Amino acid sequence: MKRDIAFLILGGVSLLFSFFGTFPVDPAWLAILLCGIPILKEAAVGLFTRFDIKADVLVSLALIASVAIGEIFAAGEIAFIMQLGSLLEELTVARARAGIEKLVHLTPRTARRLTPEGEETVPAEAVAVGDVLRVLPGETIPVDGVVRSGQTAVNQAVMTGESLPVDKGPGDEVFSGTVNQFGAFEMEAAKVGEDSSIQRMIRLVQSADAGKAKIVGIADRWATWIVVIALTAAALTWLITGQVIRAVTILVVFCPCALVLATPTAIMAAIGNATRHSFLVREGDALERLAQVGKAAFDKTGTLTCGVPEVAAVRALSPEVDEAQVYAWLARAERSSEHPLGRAVVRCWREKTGEEPAPADSFQALPGRGLKAELDGRSILAGNRKLLEEAGAAIPPEAESRADAFLSQGCTLIWLAADGAPVGFAALSDTVREEAGATIAGLRAAGVEPVLLTGDNERAAAHIAGELSIGEYRSGCLPEDKLNWIDQAQRAGTQVCMVGDGINDAPALKKAFVGIAMGGVGSDIAVDAADIALVNDDIKELPHLIALSRRMMSTIRLNLTFSMALNFAAIVLAMTGILNPVVGALVHNAGSVAVILNSSLLLKWRKKQ
Repeated sequence: MKRDIAFLILGGVSLLFSFFGTFPVDPAWLAILLCGIPILKEAAVGLFTRFDIKADVLVSLALIASVAIGEIFAAGEIAFIMQLGSLLEELTVARARAGIEKLVHLTPRTARRLTPEGEETVPAEAVAVGDVLRVLPGETIPVDGVVRSGQTAVNQAVMTGESLPVDKGPGDEVFSGTVNQFGAFEMEAAKVGEDSSIQRMIRLVQSADAGKAKIVGIADRWATWIVVIALTAAALTWLITGQVIRAVTILVVFCPCALVLATPTAIMAAIGNATRHSFLVREGDALERLAQVGKAAFDKTGTLTCGVPEVAAVRALSPEVDEAQVYAWLARAERSSEHPLGRAVVRCWREKTGEEPAPADSFQALPGRGLKAELDGRSILAGNRKLLEEAGAAIPPEAESRADAFLSQGCTLIWLAADGAPVGFAALSDTVREEAGATIAGLRAAGVEPVLLTGDNERAAAHIAGELSIGEYRSGCLPEDKLNWIDQAQRAGTQVCMVGDGINDAPALKKAFVGIAMGGVGSDIAVDAADIALVNDDIKELPHLIALSRRMMSTIRLNLTFSMALNFAAIVLAMTGILNPVVGALVHNAGSVAVILNSSLLLKWRKKQ
C-alpha cells in the first residue's frame, strides 16, 4: 500500500507540472505509467480471464483513446482520479481490519482460577466450564459466568452500550470483556473460549463485514453495453464506408471521459459538502448507498441522548426533611464516591448551587449496593432499594408509587435513609439531545422511518421512543440482537442506516447498508466499523446528509444522461463524416468540463428547510 501511495503522489505532482509548465516530454506521462498501467492490467485480466466488462474497461478505452489523439494530460488525469478512488477503498478495508484487532485486544489474557490448593493465574483460553474464578476491582471479566459470592458493579458498555455500571450479586450473569469496577467477587464459568460474549461479537463484526456486498456502480452497470455499442459502431462504419478515419473518430468521441467522470466527480463534490457539515465519509460509495435507505436505526445512549446522567428530581419522604435537605445530604455522602451516579449527583449539586458539598465525617463504599456515611452525627445510607431494606429501612407504599412514576420514565433511583429511616430519593436520567426531536422529524419528512435499538431496559426505551415520537423500538438489545434486526429488515427489502457510538454497535454498523458513528463520543471500534463518522456528534445534520445523497444521485444521473446523449449525437456525426478526430476530441473534452461544472454545484448545495 505504501508503494501505491507513493505512485499516487508522484502521479499528482506530474499532473501539476504538466498543467503549469512546458517540457520536452509531457510530465503527465508519469501519471499514465504509474496510475494507468495498473488500471489497464486489471481491465485486461477481467476481460480476458472472466469476460468481465466493467468501468475499468471504459477507463482503459479512455486512456488509450486519449493517448492516441495526443490528450496526454487528460489520460493522466483519468488514471490519477481512478487510482485515488481505488486507494481510498483499500485504506477503508485496512481500517476495518484494525477495528477487529481492537476488539481482539478487549479479550482478557489471563484469569484467576480458584482451586483446592489456592488461587492460580491461568491463560483465559484455559478456563473450563464450571471453573470458579475470582475477579478483582478494575479487572476485565475473562469469560461468561454467574456470580457465586460478593457484591460489585460491572461496566457492561461493551455489550449493551449503557455507560452506567450494573449492580451484580450472587446469581447474576456477567459477560466476558466487561469491566468489574468496584468490588471483588467469585464467579462460576459458564461460557468459555469461542462461546464467550466478546468472541461472539468479534465473529459478528467479521461476518457482517464479509456479508456486506458492495453495490455495483452505475458506470459498471452500463459498461458492457457502452463498450459493445462503441466498438460495433466503429466496426460497422469502417466496413460500410471503408474509411478508417471515421471509425477512429467514433472511438475518439466515444472515449468515455465524461461517463467515467460522471460518478466520481459528483461523489467527491458531495463528500466535500458533507465534510462542511461535519461528516467524514470513509467509504467511497457510502453516499450512493445512503440514498437508498428506508429506515434509520438509532442507538440510545450517546446517540439520541447525551450519555451523561443528570439529577432529574429529588423527593422527600419525611415531613421533617425537605427536598433541599435530602439533596444536600446525598451530595455530601456521595462526595467521595467513585460510582458514576454518585459523581453525577455531586456534579449536578455543584452546578445548581455553585458550591462544593461539605465532606462527610466518614465514608464507606458498599460495592454493588451503595454507601454508608456519617453526617453531623447522623448515620446515612445511600444506594439501591435492597440496601435500605437489608438495613431495616423499608420503603413505605406511598413512596413506591411516587418512585414508580420516575421508573416508568427510565430513571435510576438513589434511595436515602437517615438513622434507619427512609427520608427521600433522587431520580437520575440520561437527557435527550436538544436536536434529537427535530432530527427524527426531519428524517420522517424525508421518508426515512426512525427505529430505536437500545441495550437499555423496556421502560427507558419506551420513554425515549415516546418523547421522540419513534414508533418502533427494541429494548434490551445485545450486539447480535441489533445485527439480527438489521439483517431481517434488509432481507425484507428495506435498506437500513445504523447510527451508533458504542463498541456494542460495531456489528450493526458493519451489517447496515450504511453505518454512521458518532465521531466525538463514539468508541474507536465503532468509528472503524462505520462508513461515515459524525465528527462533532451533532445529529441535526442527518436529514441534510440524506437529502445530499439523493441530490448527488440525481446529479450523477443527469451527468450520465448528458454525456451519453452527447456521445451518441457525436457518433452519428462521425459516421456521416462531419466530425474528424480533432473536433471529436474537443466534443468529449467539452462534455467532461460540463460534467465537472455540474458536479461542483454539490459543493455548496444546502437543503431548503
